[in-house]
Amino acid sequence: MQITGKTKLLGVIGDPIAHSLSPVMHNAAIAHLGLDYIYLPFQIKPEDLSVAIEGFRAINLQGFNITIPHKQAIIPLLAEISSTARLVGAVNTVYQTPQGWAGTNTDVQGFIAPLKKMRDWQGTQVLILGYGGAARAVVAGCQQLGCKEIHVAGRNSEKLLDFWQSWADFPGLVSIHPWEQRAILLPHVDLVVNTTPIGTTPDVHTSPVELSMTGLKSGAIAYDLIYNPAKTLFLHQAEQAGATILNGLEMLVQQGAAALEMWLGCPVPLDVMQQSLVSYQGLPTIVKAL
Repeated sequence: MQITGKTKLLGVIGDPIAHSLSPVMHNAAIAHLGLDYIYLPFQIKPEDLSVAIEGFRAINLQGFNITIPHKQAIIPLLAEISSTARLVGAVNTVYQTPQGWAGTNTDVQGFIAPLKKMRDWQGTQVLILGYGGAARAVVAGCQQLGCKEIHVAGRNSEKLLDFWQSWADFPGLVSIHPWEQRAILLPHVDLVVNTTPIGTTPDVHTSPVELSMTGLKSGAIAYDLIYNPAKTLFLHQAEQAGATILNGLEMLVQQGAAALEMWLGCPVPLDVMQQSLVSYQGLPTIVKAL
């Protein structure tokens, strides 16, 4: 890839951002397609978000992805958001329009992509750990899959209540529980999803659950949206309890591909994107091929 004065810029923002593998897969796809773009990581502190967005416009950034903690905070700074982003209440992809920055959410389709291959989800129960922007995408995805009961556990009771109230247009869709009750819920759910950053590199010795997950339902699936490390302590615990485990690698690829296609206006190579992550130094994979 040769960078010139004509090279167009794409990127991802977050805090922290050093762990992000989005530049690896996006630049691999761009190189494969032979396009004159480059995708860069930008660490943006919460207090600098509005200034950064103005700066991106000034340097003609073509579009960018968003990760923790900006997925909800960015909404008031955008000229428009898609119906999916409005439903989820979070934005993970931003693109240019004549009116200004517009946002959408590709996390939902990324989240459900691997699950659709694994079983029929009609009538199942789900436990979601956390209540941030990623958790909202998971709720929307579980609704699309036809899950019967969606339980959400979180530490802050006020934020948890706000999360529940935000789904008022879908009565009965979500039930909320104090963080301490997650162990009680485990034996009853078919899918447990970690949407928190607990266990992300470099804090790899932490987990959102207790030391044991022996109460997991037989045949349950444990899904950690974290992809670095590939097997978090949470997934180690679930695997020891007999669960099928899934990390966030394919979700990352699928949601990233949807965003990249939007920016570039052409199909992108999913296999190249996933292989770039699988072969990336120090990142073994536990996710099946796309």
